[in-house]
Amino acid sequence: MAPTMSTWCLILCMVIVLPNGFVYGVNNDVLPVVINTWPFTDATAKAWDTISSGGSALDAVEKGCTVCEVEQCDGTVGYGGSPDSTGETTLDAMIMDGTSMDVGSVGCLRNIRSAISVARVVMEATRETLLVGTAATNFAVEMGFQEQPLETEHSRAIFAEWKKNNCSPNYWVEGAVMPDPTKQCGPYKRVPPQQDNEYVASNQLDDSNPNVDIHHHDTIGMVVVNASNHVMCGTTTNGANHKIAGRVGDSPITGSGSYCDSEVGGAAQTGDGDVMMRFSPTYQTVENMRHGMTPQAAAEDAIRRIMRKYPTFAGGIVAVNREGEYGAASHSFNLTYSVRNKKLGKVTVFKTHAL
Repeated sequence: MAPTMSTWCLILCMVIVLPNGFVYGVNNDVLPVVINTWPFTDATAKAWDTISSGGSALDAVEKGCTVCEVEQCDGTVGYGGSPDSTGETTLDAMIMDGTSMDVGSVGCLRNIRSAISVARVVMEATRETLLVGTAATNFAVEMGFQEQPLETEHSRAIFAEWKKNNCSPNYWVEGAVMPDPTKQCGPYKRVPPQQDNEYVASNQLDDSNPNVDIHHHDTIGMVVVNASNHVMCGTTTNGANHKIAGRVGDSPITGSGSYCDSEVGGAAQTGDGDVMMRFSPTYQTVENMRHGMTPQAAAEDAIRRIMRKYPTFAGGIVAVNREGEYGAASHSFNLTYSVRNKKLGKVTVFKTHAL
């Protein structure tokens, strides 16, 4: 007997709408989608190839970001770049499953080149979220990763030039340490504030880092939404150039470097991480989308929240919702970002106009 109209309706409803809210069986030209900060198009292409050939969205994030670690994108991702105040290169990374809300992160990772892959093992093999420093390196070696130097002739030359320039620019607060960090290398000693209220007053000033701009953006952040509306995200970076040794930036911090929730969407950021991480901007962006904002409006709102307190900061956010709509916002520079979906037909680079 041929199916009745009501039978077909039941079948279609079962295919299209499931109890968890995800949509299946729909011919969609905007999903899957890959979006990442900056025109790191090889990373976008690798993530797209992974997801479009049957790989998971999590695989796509890991493999896409790994491309930048290998290619040393812009010198600010992977080994051989951004030496710290002692000349050492260290890595920060995170990866997040927006369906389970599981996260794995590493900070100040030494002598291991595959930072985002180590972060994934932290997420999948442990009940921890963030491992840092030499202990994170020991964990990685125990998990089978090869230990090898992150410094190169290039990074050593950057460090030598910085030392020749009296260790400037740097991240010390002028007047807070001695000798004067604008004129001389350390070691430094703290200059105690004369009164407690002087310290409070000084911290009411905009202490954005003038050394962070479009040429020192230091991160690839990526979000992937698959055809079933599952959202995954991640970041990887070698951090800020000449950072104080031991610094962990925004990139491995959940809700700062990136954040995703398959009920809503995901976001990733780049820029002055030491300022941006004080506002959990990618979490804010996702929550903005949860409350009905478009990805564009959500990112703009998150950026403006930082601008109100730090009007000279430099940074940007990319965002995508679970339906595949995307957008971005930035301040102090025009952020370029890369997107790939079926409708675009190829990796396409877009540019924001700074707020």
